[in-house]
Amino acid sequence: MTKELPLTAPLTIRKPEGTPKGGVIVIMEAFGITEHIIDVAEQAAKAGYLAVIPGLFHRRGDVVVAYDDIPAAIEVMQSVTTESANADVDDAVAYLVSEGLTLKQIGIVGFCMGGTVTFHTAVRLPLGAAVTFYGGGVAAGRMGYESFIDEVSKLQTPWLGQFGEADRGIPVADLEVLRVAGEKVEQLVEIDIYPEAQHGFHRPGDSGVFHPEASAAAWKRTIDWFDTHIG
Repeated sequence: MTKELPLTAPLTIRKPEGTPKGGVIVIMEAFGITEHIIDVAEQAAKAGYLAVIPGLFHRRGDVVVAYDDIPAAIEVMQSVTTESANADVDDAVAYLVSEGLTLKQIGIVGFCMGGTVTFHTAVRLPLGAAVTFYGGGVAAGRMGYESFIDEVSKLQTPWLGQFGEADRGIPVADLEVLRVAGEKVEQLVEIDIYPEAQHGFHRPGDSGVFHPEASAAAWKRTIDWFDTHIG
């Protein structure tokens, strides 16, 4: 993993009790390393994984954006390039490897923008498992990456996609095209679509999109995916 850019990503780390079952990299939304994203890492640690969040916005000062300030979130997200995201993910991988883990003992999970980065990390690296929550770029390229549909045949990591049926930005029709394409590739690809769930359904709080039933089911599915494939 060659560093493409200067500045090493700061890492937020949460450790499990006892020996880790493996490592999990948590990739944030366009709002930054919020309490929600930190909670995801803590929940991964409670499930037995050494969890690490790379700060993808650190070149901007590790910005955290309010959920209702969409223009600011879009603006700071546009500062993330494929090169910078890949370099920051590689820093997280390098930390977990330094803790004695192999690539196959490392999983990655990401949300929205982070879900896009997660999918393409699964294309780029042979990790143990990857889970995308409502990552954009399914049918058209995003953030400098090609579309999921165009890249699915290149996956090196078992990939699970978790999406909301009511997500206005990611049509179910696009997901079905991706599902059909994924059935034809060598790597394991699965897609879950949660009825009535919107974009951001796993995010609790005042954002107005939290769907408790979908959130609970998707997180259980995530940990099951990691438990099954990491090792």
